[in-house]
Amino acid sequence: MTAVPPALPEDTKDWTWVIEQGCPECGWTPPGAAEIAARVRATIPRWKAVLWRPGVAVRDRADRWSALEYGCHVRDVCRIFGGRLTQLLTEDGPTFANWDQDAAARDGRYFDQDPVRVAGEYAIAAGDTAGLFAAVRPDQWQRPGARSNGSVFTVASLGSYFLHDLEHHLADVAG
Repeated sequence: MTAVPPALPEDTKDWTWVIEQGCPECGWTPPGAAEIAARVRATIPRWKAVLWRPGVAVRDRADRWSALEYGCHVRDVCRIFGGRLTQLLTEDGPTFANWDQDAAARDGRYFDQDPVRVAGEYAIAAGDTAGLFAAVRPDQWQRPGARSNGSVFTVASLGSYFLHDLEHHLADVAG
């Protein structure tokens, strides 16, 4: 069993501003709603390549996760956002349950997972969530819901926010 790495500083930023403005940190630009599914699918081979690298579990910086930990995070992001999208499409004005990404990393022992397995799980989760976005009808893109902190999302803005997480963390790991 691998030794538990030290906890990282908590990320307290509210990243919702990227939906409208893009992200100067990683160069990300907001997609049109019709682009979301294809761009999510395009991350699958890139994350697979990252997770198959030698030394994937090593943290290169004290303030960032390893590529393996980021891979586990984005796998779980796909699962969480697939559930949130389903809520938006099937419930009127849902409020999403809070998800503590730091607790998920710690409790899920991201640092100790098998990177090849994580790559496969990511491919399935990203493919499933991309499929959900691909099936959104034109009249559904503006259906609203809210995060537990009150941030309001539509299907379109949730897809944009979700995609940023996947692509931003690829930049974090030079993927």
